[in-house]
Amino acid sequence: MSVTREVAPATPAESGSTARRFGRLALATVVLLSGLTLVLGFLNKDRCTGPEFDQWGRSAPDYDERNKRDVCYSDIQHLWIGRDVDRHVFPYVNGDITAKGMLVGGSVEYPVLTGLLIWAGAIPADNDAMFLLFSALLMAPFGLVTAWLLGRLSRWRALVWSLGPPIVLYAFHNWDLPVVLCAVAAVYVMARGWGRRERTFYQRALVASVLLGIGFAFKIYPAIFVLPLALLVLTGGPGGRELPDGKRYDWAAAAKVALASIVTVVLVNLPFALAGPAGWKASFAFQQMRRVDITTNSIWYWGLRPFMDEDLMQAIADILSPPAMVVSFGVAAWLGWRRFRHDGTYPWVQVSAAMLCGFLLLHKVHSPQYTLWLVPMFVLLRLHLGWIAAYFAADLAMGIGIFRWYYAIEFGQSSGIYDSFSAQAVVVGVWGRAALLLALFFVFLKSDTTFDRRDATAAVEVARTPATS
Repeated sequence: MSVTREVAPATPAESGSTARRFGRLALATVVLLSGLTLVLGFLNKDRCTGPEFDQWGRSAPDYDERNKRDVCYSDIQHLWIGRDVDRHVFPYVNGDITAKGMLVGGSVEYPVLTGLLIWAGAIPADNDAMFLLFSALLMAPFGLVTAWLLGRLSRWRALVWSLGPPIVLYAFHNWDLPVVLCAVAAVYVMARGWGRRERTFYQRALVASVLLGIGFAFKIYPAIFVLPLALLVLTGGPGGRELPDGKRYDWAAAAKVALASIVTVVLVNLPFALAGPAGWKASFAFQQMRRVDITTNSIWYWGLRPFMDEDLMQAIADILSPPAMVVSFGVAAWLGWRRFRHDGTYPWVQVSAAMLCGFLLLHKVHSPQYTLWLVPMFVLLRLHLGWIAAYFAADLAMGIGIFRWYYAIEFGQSSGIYDSFSAQAVVVGVWGRAALLLALFFVFLKSDTTFDRRDATAAVEVARTPATS
């Protein structure tokens, strides 16, 4: 008589045991340290505020000089003027964009939920310092919850987020903490579910897709993670154990998961599209019209600038950047599929991380704060800490060097590539990050997750355990 040894799949409660063993005190320490780093991040940007203010609420004196010289520039403080934020105009509804690409009437260059966040942070403010403060108070909880989720998933490795230099440099540089939380929360929901009730794999996937759709309404990039999530559902989740009987792929479930994100994006955007179609479209038009120039920090500017004039460089970047990103997404998904054929589980987090590398490398704009998007992947995926240290070093050279270089250019200091330390730091930052992103694209795809994988392990053991007599 043959006997087949079966291994029962872990329940969500069991899969959360790693987090419980981590301990409440340890988790609280991760969150507390994150809070302290966020405070340092605010103080770093607050150096640019005051002590006086002009009639528009702009910090004085010498704001334009200080924010570059002292490396305390923040988009939050800067955009107090120029988008009708200081006038407390509700975003998008009466907005538009001029033929020269200037936003007017309350439109901002960000998706609608970020626009709402900007407007909310400005309500109690009457100068750029107060706007920075209230915006930081609004966003800090998103950073703290991100630390909590990462701690629950990856234990002490979450300190890469909580204590990482990018938090000090960029936490309040722009409005990126909410979108990072959406992306991390989607991973958490897939791994742990939510609440005390047991959730099915399909329920978790639907909620994760909704979270990614909400992330799109903050800062676009989480939308690219919907594809690997749908491929995970298509292939039946860990070990394929969620597939309906007799089916090789679950096309219907994958389509529903992708549709959940699309519906979320439509529902969030629809009120703004109906109330102010011109202002709503202006945010997308602004990004399409944005010039590839010294402020974009991308490989397109630094790679093409020495060989052609700005108009030709712009045309080439506009033509090549979007399909190059799409190709990188396709390559990541395909390599993930190859790993699925070998391991039995589609590596959706790894593929998402690789796709993010492709986006950061090939998009025509690479703003400094985009590093915040990548840091959770350093926590969630098991790679050597040397990769993280190298990326942080290149990013630090970029994050500090770029503003010192702007200061040198604008205020008559030495700014040549070969005779300016700040310019050399920018070169190291741009090409160092580019090389690391290219390498990390493949490193991420070969890595394992740092959170509990017993669901997948159990399913694979069931599939591979031979019958014994």
